[in-house]
Amino acid sequence: MLQAKEGLSLINGTQYMAGLGALAVKQAEELLKLADIAAAMNLEALMGTPTAFDSRIQAARGQLGQIASAENLRALMAGSQIREAHRYCPRVQDPYSLRCTPQVHGASRDAVKFVRSVVEQEINAATDNPLVFTETEDVLSGGNFHGQPVALALDVLAIALAEVGNIAECRVALSMDGAQSGLPYFLAQDPGLNSGFMIAQVTAASLVAENKILCHPASVDSLPTSAGKEDHVSMGALAVQKLWKVIENTEQILAIEFLCGAQGLDFRKPLKPGSGVGKAYDMIRATIPPLQQDRSLTPDIADMIQLMRSAQFLEEVERITPLK
Repeated sequence: MLQAKEGLSLINGTQYMAGLGALAVKQAEELLKLADIAAAMNLEALMGTPTAFDSRIQAARGQLGQIASAENLRALMAGSQIREAHRYCPRVQDPYSLRCTPQVHGASRDAVKFVRSVVEQEINAATDNPLVFTETEDVLSGGNFHGQPVALALDVLAIALAEVGNIAECRVALSMDGAQSGLPYFLAQDPGLNSGFMIAQVTAASLVAENKILCHPASVDSLPTSAGKEDHVSMGALAVQKLWKVIENTEQILAIEFLCGAQGLDFRKPLKPGSGVGKAYDMIRATIPPLQQDRSLTPDIADMIQLMRSAQFLEEVERITPLK
């Protein structure tokens, strides 16, 4: 039996976008932690330098999301034997997708924080119409039903998560290039005979391309209806639908990055990564074996997504390395 106002959630876009938006914010916060872990794993595999993550560099800019992401990366790679093995290498600067990870992930973190504040306000607000004010016995017709505040925020969240996927795919692409990575081309055990992760990287690139299309803001596409009475609407329901597709795509991109990072670490043995990265690697390898010969990677990607979605994966990594 529906109670007062509960029927609105079944027929009104404002409640629809707020409810799904709240779930999306929670998912986004988890994806950002996973993105830092995946990035740290690839930084280790690619022998990137953590100098760019020095706390003094982050403090000089003062962006809070950037500071948190850099702190996560430093913690995840702490105690790395791989880092010690190339501490004095002549390469001064890594590609942007490695050394600018805190700046990109951090900007998305700040965006998610903003979206959370909007959605939290919305789900605790009165957004129906008219509103009844019992103190004065007034029934007032207004516009609190308009979804623009949430629609704009959800469009921002889609862009923020798409950029996390974008830079992750750049790191995946970097790991395919043996000339830059120092790893076998396409992370294949026998390049030339096996194609390794070549098609997985193409898949990631395709998902990034789809995200770019999905990030066209729904909130700018209002159309008049109802004989001009409803002449401006937020399109927030479409915004949240697109957002969930971006979340799904970004999740798949990160899964591919995790698989590439784990494969790269296989080639760095017997050197060990930092303890946080090492825990993530161990959990991946407990479920997904290394790629010795070409096989369909669809099951591997699906298994990696399931591992990412499990509470245990983040819990075990954070038990070793608490994350911001």
